[in-house]
Amino acid sequence: MPLLDVTSLTIGFGKAPPVVTDVSFSVECGETLALVGESGSGKTLTCRSILRILPATAQLRGGEIRYDSGGSQCDLLHAPARQLRALRGDRISMIFQEPMRSLSPLHRLGNQVAEVLHLHQSLSATEAKARVLAQFERVGFADPERAWNSYPFEMSGGMRQRAMIAMAMVSKPDLLIADEPTTALDVTTQAQVLGLIKELQVETGMAVILVTHDLGVVANMADKVVVMNKGRVMEAGRATDVLGDPAHGYTKKLFAAAPVIPTVAEPARAMAQTDLILDIRNVTKTFTLRSKGWRAPQTITACRDVTLKLPRGKTLAVVGESGSGKTTCARVALGATLPDAGGEVLFRARAGDAPVNVHDLSSAERRNFQRDAQMVFQDPYSSLSPRMRVQDALMEPAEIHNIGTRAERRDKAEAMIRMVGLSPDMLPRYPHAFSGGQRQRLSIARALTLDPQLLVCDEPTSALDVSVQDQILTLLEDIRDRAGLSYLFISHDLAVVARIADEVAVMRAGVIVEQAPPDTLFYNPQHPYTRALIAAQPEPDITRPIDLDLVAKGAGSPDGWPEMFRFEGAQAPALRELEPGHMVRCHV
Repeated sequence: MPLLDVTSLTIGFGKAPPVVTDVSFSVECGETLALVGESGSGKTLTCRSILRILPATAQLRGGEIRYDSGGSQCDLLHAPARQLRALRGDRISMIFQEPMRSLSPLHRLGNQVAEVLHLHQSLSATEAKARVLAQFERVGFADPERAWNSYPFEMSGGMRQRAMIAMAMVSKPDLLIADEPTTALDVTTQAQVLGLIKELQVETGMAVILVTHDLGVVANMADKVVVMNKGRVMEAGRATDVLGDPAHGYTKKLFAAAPVIPTVAEPARAMAQTDLILDIRNVTKTFTLRSKGWRAPQTITACRDVTLKLPRGKTLAVVGESGSGKTTCARVALGATLPDAGGEVLFRARAGDAPVNVHDLSSAERRNFQRDAQMVFQDPYSSLSPRMRVQDALMEPAEIHNIGTRAERRDKAEAMIRMVGLSPDMLPRYPHAFSGGQRQRLSIARALTLDPQLLVCDEPTSALDVSVQDQILTLLEDIRDRAGLSYLFISHDLAVVARIADEVAVMRAGVIVEQAPPDTLFYNPQHPYTRALIAAQPEPDITRPIDLDLVAKGAGSPDGWPEMFRFEGAQAPALRELEPGHMVRCHV
């Protein structure tokens, strides 16, 4: 008898057609089932119905969900509320996609995780704290006591996700439902989190339902796969069969859209350094954190001695984990953050122009610079005002810069929305009426309204499904080639970078550790951190699992690296040219 058996599940809203139709699957103890599909395919609604935590307006129109609770069958769709409360968080746990929305901002992490043990296992405060601290250590907190006393907003996204995993795992459940548990995580953190889930699964024998759109994650985790589209099951079977020889056209489409690092290197295409649109020289940025009580203020170095050159019409990618200094460099490049003394950013809007120092501009010069340099932000949900119609959002930049009449601005908005593949009929809508991929297209359209020369893209595809991500990358490549744009592209996804970049700079802890064209970097990586990033990239190939040992070694402390790259504290070796166009931070 399976641990969980879902039969003919159908869910709808109001009088509309069902959004989940006739979905069936089962999962055994110790097994991992992957629910795969794009946003809106019904994956999350299906999983939430297992715990009966659907939106109030949702209607369970048919089907059965049976859970084997200690040898006795439990009908989860009709079980009494008291019985469901006893199962939720104890025997059946769920890791939600966005930890910042799922964790209370008013309570410390330790107390939130310990609440599960107080509610379901009646442990004393001392016993619960000991269990939670042990779990925090298991999920990778370097200082479990500090994590216990921290509020969610004091932790990074990766650390909050680890806390969510600790909360779901601390009671050793029979079934873990993981809803996109690694979507917003860096590839190295993602690899470690997936390894942790597998390790705990072997240890406790729990079953896992993994909700994801990443076929690389599926290949590393799943025993069985269910592919969903528009609320229906398109294909289901053993992971070896579905991933090895997909039969349905939709599954093949997902495979085709998944970005991968190419297996065959092309001749290296080093960028010419003649006509530079952006020249970042020796930029260091430190921040001083306010102290508590009598403690001395703490100084944090976000980036150290960063030098980057971007030729006109090319794409320079900066990759690394969260906290590596990528976004700080982008903010310094756009003049939003002032670098420490000794660093400068030079910008040439057009070929033959004299370079201007971005941080030494007059008011009129800054307005011109802001027309020529625009940014596409990571989160399409927060970068557009929810109170402003799309038409007004696209017209606003021209209004700010006093460009054209209202009719001309509207014509420009129509042209921009067509350029990104959307219809002018959508202009009167508000942002909430669009999907994530459409919102990201609108963000790109808004950034292009002023016809800039430089576009800074900060993780523009990290939160998108693979098929939507493929569309956005194709759009960015097409616009770059048509308009001659230059891109400073910030990302942690090496497969995306391999596709779009002409040059790649790898950052770790504020310094560039390796820099080269992608065809050199990906086929002859020298630095252990670069090798860890490449090893952590999940591939949709069940025969090529992530090498967790290599990831842990390269993403770990520098004092554990090979002698050539090893250093302690802030005394990193210099960046040296090992071969033409290939820079590596190492000892001679």
